[in-house]
Amino acid sequence: MDLELAGKHVLITGGSKGIGLACARGFLQEGARVSLVARNADTLAQAALSLTDARADADSLIATFPVDLGDAQATVAALDRIEQAHGPVDVLVNAAGAARRTPPDELTAAKWHAAMEAKYFTYVHVMDPLVKRMAARGAGAIVNVVGAGGKVASPTHLAGGAANAALMLASAGLANAYASRGVRVNVVNPGPVATERLHEGARAEAQLLGISPEEALARAHRRQPLGRVAEPREIADAVLFLASARASYITGAVIAMDGAMVPAVV
Repeated sequence: MDLELAGKHVLITGGSKGIGLACARGFLQEGARVSLVARNADTLAQAALSLTDARADADSLIATFPVDLGDAQATVAALDRIEQAHGPVDVLVNAAGAARRTPPDELTAAKWHAAMEAKYFTYVHVMDPLVKRMAARGAGAIVNVVGAGGKVASPTHLAGGAANAALMLASAGLANAYASRGVRVNVVNPGPVATERLHEGARAEAQLLGISPEEALARAHRRQPLGRVAEPREIADAVLFLASARASYITGAVIAMDGAMVPAVV
């Protein structure tokens, strides 16, 4: 299946690790040009180096931009630099930012605010200006990697889950608002994925339940109907499809990727 992604300019936030890095590899393998955004320049450089085996010309297709997406003005300035250097962004993949998992008794107003800053606003600061630029050009695709915690409340992920829920609503609303102007916006909601984030969650659950982090991690695998958590590349495959021409009539969708852990229809 030709995804028609060759030559597209793809901006990936959180592109230096985890799901974002797996998405970068997938887009490169399809022949897309990839701009990676994350806070740490060294981590971005290591990510770019790790991607050079994705294809023979990978070096010429990768660019990195260290940006603090928590700063709205710095984000817009970075978008200007990215598009001036490499042309209009055709696809945005938001995979940056993760709210810290916190047991409910340790939540404070500041931690609720921090969760929104870490997850919701890091996405909005990129999505808001870029969806308007895409609409002005008459084309574009946005895929927000959000998380199952926005639909199912977890005691250790209440603040982050609230941010995820807000992102789902914002994504669906923007999909409706900009569909007539050629922009599609979709959401992928992963459940547990084999990244450092999974280990962080296991440590928070271990603290809440009074068990070891190793046991909490083992439980995460056992809870999955498929018998294991997802690999980052499996989430990336769904992202690539949603960003592609093969998904041209899919917009406003919120796709669960929790391995049927929550067998719900809404």
